Amino acid sequence: MSGWDSSKRKKILVLDASPSGHDGCTMLLTENFLKGFSEVCDIETETVKLDELDIKPCRGCLSCWGATGGECVLRGDDIAEVKRKIECSDVFIESFPLYFFGMPGTLKVFTDRMLGMMSPYRGQVPPTDGSSFHGVFKPQEDRRFVIVSSCAYTDADKVYAPLIAQFDCICGRNNYTPIFCPQLQTLSKLDYAGAERRLSKHMEKYIAAGREFAINGALSQETVENLKRPPFGNETYKVLIDAFWNGFKDRK
Repeated sequence: MSGWDSSKRKKILVLDASPSGHDGCTMLLTENFLKGFSEVCDIETETVKLDELDIKPCRGCLSCWGATGGECVLRGDDIAEVKRKIECSDVFIESFPLYFFGMPGTLKVFTDRMLGMMSPYRGQVPPTDGSSFHGVFKPQEDRRFVIVSSCAYTDADKVYAPLIAQFDCICGRNNYTPIFCPQLQTLSKLDYAGAERRLSKHMEKYIAAGREFAINGALSQETVENLKRPPFGNETYKVLIDAFWNGFKDRK
């Protein structure tokens, strides 16, 4: 990726794709990432909440590839405006929790409607160099795409593998930045000894990542690996997550 100039003001569009609304915790990661970003770079941020948008499901008609030059034939919902915002942004961030080893259903509907932003499929074989399967219809070298996601699991590599495979096909392996945080709901919402201090300490990693991204327009592989290290060891986490499930029983 090229074309990044950290001295220029950056327009950042955040898609808050959590179906949990205000009860979600993934935006905590995004907000701390942006905090670090703003310490280095002048930014203008807009957040769009996916659950407040009107989005019709894709019909798979392929008109956006074959007839309309990337424009969807479905009219009257919010997709055209969101696409315009994406195209005007310097950084586009999708912030969402992991649902059943993939993206939430509402985000999948949104992603399907982004098909017109990709070049048509013309029989090419899957690339082996990490590039996008299709390629972007209207590429912009200086735009950056970041996915920020949290999950309850401990092994981020295993549970995010299906999601990463999908984004690799769509974007190309080196054309987006994955930021993951395992065990986040337990870390941020359970009441345990030293909870506030531990959460604050863990979020420092995401603030630092924001600063690094603002400077370089990317994160090193070392930083990506560091971000997805779980905050709790296995035995401690088993105790905490048992307390989490017992909390559900107490709600009856």
